[in-house]
Amino acid sequence: MADIAVLGSGGWGMALALSAFSGGNGVTLWSPFEDEVKMLSEKRGNERLLSGIKLPDGIKITSDMSCVRGAAITIIAVPSTAVRSVAKQLARYDNFGIVVNVAKGLEKGTLLRLSQVIKEEIPSAKVAVLSGPSHAEEVARNIPTSVVSASESPVSAQIVQDIMSTDNLRIYTSDDLIGVELGGALKNIIAIASGFCDGLGLGDNSRAALITRGLAEMARLGVCMGAQEHTFAGLTGIGDLVVTCTSRHSRNHRFGVKVGSGTPINQALSEVGTVEGYYAADMAHELALKYNIEMPIIEECYAVLYKNKDVKDVVNDLMRRPKRSEH
Repeated sequence: MADIAVLGSGGWGMALALSAFSGGNGVTLWSPFEDEVKMLSEKRGNERLLSGIKLPDGIKITSDMSCVRGAAITIIAVPSTAVRSVAKQLARYDNFGIVVNVAKGLEKGTLLRLSQVIKEEIPSAKVAVLSGPSHAEEVARNIPTSVVSASESPVSAQIVQDIMSTDNLRIYTSDDLIGVELGGALKNIIAIASGFCDGLGLGDNSRAALITRGLAEMARLGVCMGAQEHTFAGLTGIGDLVVTCTSRHSRNHRFGVKVGSGTPINQALSEVGTVEGYYAADMAHELALKYNIEMPIIEECYAVLYKNKDVKDVVNDLMRRPKRSEH
């Protein structure tokens, strides 16, 4: 159907490569690391990231980014901290089609959304975002999943929908790029707080309250930044929030559990790996100050992660806040 280049060979990159290949597309998976390319070419998988999953021989694996030439879609599937670097390299090429970012986060220092980062490096690019409740472990196993293709260009969003949709990956479209990106970034922080709850031995009531009020904070900031409020009631808002706050696959939740049960933060980061919510908490704190809005759950996460606040004090401080109307 189409040629697709996937830049990034982590779990999510491999899962999307598998999904796109199953839809009949030509797929090339890129990694900047020669040893990783060699390992994936020989073993056709990565047991540490996606246990039991094999890449079909038809998926090409390379360290040469010129593989993007002629692609209908180029997917950037690297950690948020590497998006600018990869976009800068991609800008050296041409004819790479629509650039689809699947990383979830904000850029440290600039506080830019990742689509804005890509546009800064490649002003002429047609940029879309693919986001929603979609753990790589399940997408790679063809477990039915729904996500959202968002772009300022309805045509670009629909092209991504048409090319990337499969029998097990249902894609909706949205023109609310701001809301979709903020939902993906902010839910990771709430998921860490949900992990705190489990690490502290709290119950389902506590988690349900946290998810609900966390969603209110996400929407509050989103609207201030130009997002549509109803986006947060969709897949990239409540959908992604629920799965990240409750799933065993969620690194953010797993990290929160460790911190909540007493593991030092640096040790927990080392044991879990990339924890996007850890970095997003710092930036969300800055955004709350910039827009002068209350985000108590996110502020408490920030205080634990960056100001050495005892996680055991968080619950009391949240529960004893001044009384107010829910809305």
